[in-house]
Amino acid sequence: MTPNNAPRASLRRLRPHALLLATLLATLPLHAAPPEAATVEADWILEKLARPAPMRTGFVELRGSALLKAPLRIVGEYQRPRDGVLVREVRAPYAEVTTITPGAVTIARAGKSPRTFALSRAPELAGLQASFGALLAGDRALLERHYRVASAGTRQRWTLALTPRDAELAAKVQNITLHGRGAELRCIETAPAGDGDVQRTLLAGAARVAQGMDDAAALTALCRGNAAK
Repeated sequence: MTPNNAPRASLRRLRPHALLLATLLATLPLHAAPPEAATVEADWILEKLARPAPMRTGFVELRGSALLKAPLRIVGEYQRPRDGVLVREVRAPYAEVTTITPGAVTIARAGKSPRTFALSRAPELAGLQASFGALLAGDRALLERHYRVASAGTRQRWTLALTPRDAELAAKVQNITLHGRGAELRCIETAPAGDGDVQRTLLAGAARVAQGMDDAAALTALCRGNAAK
């Protein structure tokens, strides 16, 4: 082999190694820097949460108080027998059924006569009906009549923040934050205006997990999606 041919022969010997190196380098970005998940949009969340009536879902509600060592745990079920009607049935630690219809609220407790009053007297319940109705209908326009809407997170783990537009409701509720995974709404955090503890309502899979939990910090983590389950 002549000197002039030596470099060319060396290149022929190195070429398989160079091709292997090039192949490895080409695959590195796929493993070293996976694409980031896209930020979730409010319309996508509302589309996934939409449920036609009738529907029902269990809940575990946690109410904190300076007078209590642990949050008060209220267990029950939300029901939507038909459009425009929301039923909140409490099963423990007491029995109570609240039925919210357009313009009116009826509260029934065992051993007592049902009480019915105008929905305008309870802006929190009016806001509950409006938010649940709009969420279950997937109706963003209806939701935005009552709240300013902002989404965050990814489709795998998201939040939807609702800030009341109505002054009367805003005087009682600072904001409502929904936490979810995919198509499942798992928890609702309601922050009161002024002093007071955040009220947390765990739903669906989170409510089932919460049945066996007593620790307040663990329940908060479960609500916000930080728990393992």
